[in-house]
Amino acid sequence: MSDSSDEEFNEGYVMYRHRREWSDVHPIKQNDGKNPIVAIAYSERFLDVYDYFRAILATQEKSERALELTNDALKLNAANYTVWQYRREIIKALKKDLYEELNYIADVIEDNPKNYQVWHHRRVIVEWLNDPSEELLLTEKILDLDAKNYHAWQHRQWAIETFSLYDNELAYIDKLLSADVRNNSAWNQRFFILKHMGLTLETVQREIHYAINRIRLVKNNESSWNYLKGLLESGDFQISQFPDVEAFTEDLYNSGNRAPYLLAFLVDMYIEKTLHIYETNSYDDPEIFARKVYEICDMLANHYDTIRYKYWKYISQKFRTEKERAKVGPNNDDTPANEEATNSEEQKLNGEAN
Repeated sequence: MSDSSDEEFNEGYVMYRHRREWSDVHPIKQNDGKNPIVAIAYSERFLDVYDYFRAILATQEKSERALELTNDALKLNAANYTVWQYRREIIKALKKDLYEELNYIADVIEDNPKNYQVWHHRRVIVEWLNDPSEELLLTEKILDLDAKNYHAWQHRQWAIETFSLYDNELAYIDKLLSADVRNNSAWNQRFFILKHMGLTLETVQREIHYAINRIRLVKNNESSWNYLKGLLESGDFQISQFPDVEAFTEDLYNSGNRAPYLLAFLVDMYIEKTLHIYETNSYDDPEIFARKVYEICDMLANHYDTIRYKYWKYISQKFRTEKERAKVGPNNDDTPANEEATNSEEQKLNGEAN
């Protein structure tokens, strides 16, 4: 299997073994053992470049020609950790202009946007410079090509968190969600930013309205429902604290919407309301909401989320146990070990469904 990266070399390319300025270097052949199980058919150029790279690595040569050699080696395999590491050692030894290296790695990233090593190299150079001024622009450029590029998002989060670049990020995320409300990466980024800025009651209230408005656009969108649920679970909040949420979800249900994410949210909401009434001895009838839990769990198991049939049956049964415990009060025989076993069973059922 020849390396397709050979195409990046121009027609006038000369093998290292034919270059006079490299005549003092003795190339080191790759040793795959006597009888390799899977012999890789490297291209002639690949063998030539890496034979000479192994030679300079062995002698620890740090020179301009060695730096240029790493360029060719990375054209052929941009994922080679050893080449990147040695390139950094050369750059440091030669005291090279790090901004030139940023320009170089930006070009490499554009050609290899899903390569971990190229992003790692970029991070190291930014750390050496202590200058993140180009990172948001670079990641935005890459995300314009693929809005869900994990490596670009990871690098962006690192830059924002390390250098406190939070100020305009919500506006950028809003732009992405306006283009694609199903962009789970953008929803995740929004939660990441808000969590680091502080999820106050006022912030959660504002973001609930934001999520509700997005759900109105696309009602069967797991990302926006997960975001809404994440907001409510982010602190000591209860759904009952936000009547707008209750009204919105119940209106959706009453209008005939049966999106599984809506139904799952309603299950959580009615479980919370039932247990809260029992625990506070309020005058409401908890069984009104308990019946809704059983009814919706049954709908999910048999009609709207049948792939997780066992999970919803388990949730229904688990709720029944929790309800009986709430009736009795806090003095019961339940132990942390029992709770751990319950959580383990829930995770198992979720795993089987997925």
